[in-house]
Amino acid sequence: VMRRALSYAGMIGIPVIHHVEDLDLAGEGVMNEGEFATRLGLPGVPHAAETIMLERDIRLVKLTGGRYHAGLISCRESLDVLRRAKEEGLPVTAGVSINHLTLNETDIGGYRTFLKLSPPLRSEEERLALVEAVASGLIDVIVSDHNPQDVEQKRLPFAEAAPGAIGLETMLSAGLRLVNAGLISLPRLIRAMSSGPASVLGLKAGTLAKGAPADLAILDLDEPWFVDAPQLRSLSKNTPFDEAKLTGRVKMTMVAGKIVHSYR
Repeated sequence: VMRRALSYAGMIGIPVIHHVEDLDLAGEGVMNEGEFATRLGLPGVPHAAETIMLERDIRLVKLTGGRYHAGLISCRESLDVLRRAKEEGLPVTAGVSINHLTLNETDIGGYRTFLKLSPPLRSEEERLALVEAVASGLIDVIVSDHNPQDVEQKRLPFAEAAPGAIGLETMLSAGLRLVNAGLISLPRLIRAMSSGPASVLGLKAGTLAKGAPADLAILDLDEPWFVDAPQLRSLSKNTPFDEAKLTGRVKMTMVAGKIVHSYR
């Protein structure tokens, strides 16, 4: 099926975007497989559930010539696969969520269900490897992985809760943590959140070029703020950054020349 999808999509010049996970290998896992999962008594998801699927997809890209985007990369082994594919000149790109760049498995702490994600949060070493991959350009896109869940789906034991977190309102501010720590440059962060995704999708967007759509955001890079979940605009409140202290805030957002968000 994936071979045919890549072949057909390649004929009309569009990418296949895939959530890279082997469901059989992931099994009943609910967090990163390892010592921390064992201590919490929770079944884990091995790295292989991601890397084996990614490796398979890359081989099919090589076979078909189709364009391919790995939606969410979460571990170092996947970065090795991605690097080899790009070195071979294959039409392959990849994304990572802001959660995996700024949080790790230990943030789950006392079974915090708002941090139950798919793919799961990995170790601190894996997080730093992902950050480095964004900084070097190996990873092309940063996404919010915005996945609202209602209270009933999250107010359950960790193993039974639905995966997912909201992320639109905290995405840029969380990313600025990496900029302020000197791990990623501000231009690289903005590129991965704007022109990078536009390029993957073949959209004439994400740029300030003359004649481009007036999709703009005005930022205050120094404004501190406290994440109070009930005050977020999203109807769902399942944010992993609840009660976090962040720096940098979007003051206004314009889409196609129309103001769609303004914060004072």
